[in-house]
Amino acid sequence: MALYAAAAAVLAGVESRQGSIKGLVYSSGFQNVKQLYALVCETQRYSAVLDAVIASAGLLRAEKKLRPHLAKVLVYELLLGKGFRGGGGRWKPVLGRHQARLKAELARLKVHRGVSRNEDLLEVESRPGSASQVPRFVRVNTLKTCCDDVVDYFKRQGFSYQGRASSLDDLRALKGKHFLLDPLLPELLVFPAQTDLHEHPLYQAGHFILQDKASCLPAMLLAAPPGSHVIDACAAPGNKTSHLAALLKNQGKIFAFDLDAKRLASMATLLARAGVSCCELAKEDFLAVSPSDPRYRQVRYILLDPSCSGSGMLTRQLEEPGAGTPSKERLRALAGFQQRALRHALTFPSLQRLVYSTCSLCQEENEDVVRDALQQHPGAFRLVPVLPSWPHRGLSTLPGAEHCLRASPETTLTGGFFIAVIERVEVPSLTG
Repeated sequence: MALYAAAAAVLAGVESRQGSIKGLVYSSGFQNVKQLYALVCETQRYSAVLDAVIASAGLLRAEKKLRPHLAKVLVYELLLGKGFRGGGGRWKPVLGRHQARLKAELARLKVHRGVSRNEDLLEVESRPGSASQVPRFVRVNTLKTCCDDVVDYFKRQGFSYQGRASSLDDLRALKGKHFLLDPLLPELLVFPAQTDLHEHPLYQAGHFILQDKASCLPAMLLAAPPGSHVIDACAAPGNKTSHLAALLKNQGKIFAFDLDAKRLASMATLLARAGVSCCELAKEDFLAVSPSDPRYRQVRYILLDPSCSGSGMLTRQLEEPGAGTPSKERLRALAGFQQRALRHALTFPSLQRLVYSTCSLCQEENEDVVRDALQQHPGAFRLVPVLPSWPHRGLSTLPGAEHCLRASPETTLTGGFFIAVIERVEVPSLTG
C-alpha cells in the first residue's frame, strides 16, 4: 500500500504546486523511485479520463474516507495498470466492490467518444503539437546491445518497424504498434506518443533508455571521442551520463558530480543497470571542484546541464497546463547559479569543448547565461555552429544565437530545451 499512498502524495503535491513530479518523487523517501515515478506519470497522463470515470461511478460519494488522489491512483491500477502491484491494502476489497461499475463507466466513456482502446482516450484529450503528442523516444544502449537487435525484439513482439524517418511528419503520423528510427540520432527509436515501455524487459535490463530526443543531443554534440576525460558537472539523474559512456564506449573517464545524495544513489543504480564502467561519481558541488586538481588535467570536454526551472519539461507541461513562467526571484537565483557554473567550467585549463544545456524555455537561464560567460572570457571561446537543419534556434538577444538550439513540442516534437556548444579559440603559435 505504501506505493499508492506515496503516489497519491506526489499527485497532491503537484496539484498544489509544491514541485514537479520528478522532484517530489525523489524527495518522497520511497525506495523504488522508478516504480513510483512511472505510476505517477501514467496516472497523471490519464487524469482527465480517471476523473470522468470516478465521477460517473460515484466512487467518492460511496466511499467518503477515500481521498481523491488516492482514488485516482487506485482506479488507474484497477482499470488501466498492472493490477494491484503494491498490494492494495485495505482499499483492495473496497475497490473490488465498485469494480464492475468502474469498468462499465470506462466502457461507456469509450463508446461516447467513439474509441475502442484505452490509449485512444488520450488522443481525444490531446491537441496537435501539445506536450502529450510528443513521441516516445527510446535510446538504444550500445553498451549492452545494438539497434538491430532491439528492433528485431520489438518486431517479434508484434511491432511494425518502418525504417528511418525522413521528416518530423513521419513521427507525427506514428500510431498503434508502428515505430521508426529517428532521422537524426542513429540509436534513437521513435514510438507513438502513448506507448508505455516502463515495464518492458529490455528497459528493465538497461538495454534501452527512455530519454527525450532533445535530452539526447547534449552528449551527442559534445562529440568526445572514446578515451576522452569528460566532466558531467551536474549529473543526476544520469541519462546523459549513461549516453556519454555509450558514446565513449566505456573508454576514458567521466567525472560526474551532484550534491544530492539520494539522486546520486539512484544514478548509481541507473548506471550499473546500463553497464557503465568508466564513470566516477562524486557527491560534490561542481563549483568547489578545483580546475588545477591534477585529476582533471586531461579533461577536454565538459557537459554542463545545471539545475533549472524545468519550464520546458514535458512532465511539467502535462502536470501544469497553462502554468506561468517561474517567478523573477526564482529565475534570478537559478540564473546566478548557472552563470557561476558556466564561468567555472570555462576555467579548466585543458578544456576544448563544452555543451551548456537546460530544459528551460526562459531566456534568463539560456541566452543570457551564455552571453555573460562569453563576456567574462573575451576572445577565448566561441559558439560552434551545429545541426544546420535544426528548425528552432536561439533568441537574437545573444550574438551568435543562430548557432544555438532550442526545442519545443510544436517545432521539434520534443520537450522544451536549450543547447549551446562552446569551443576554445585556438591561439596561433608564435613559433614555426
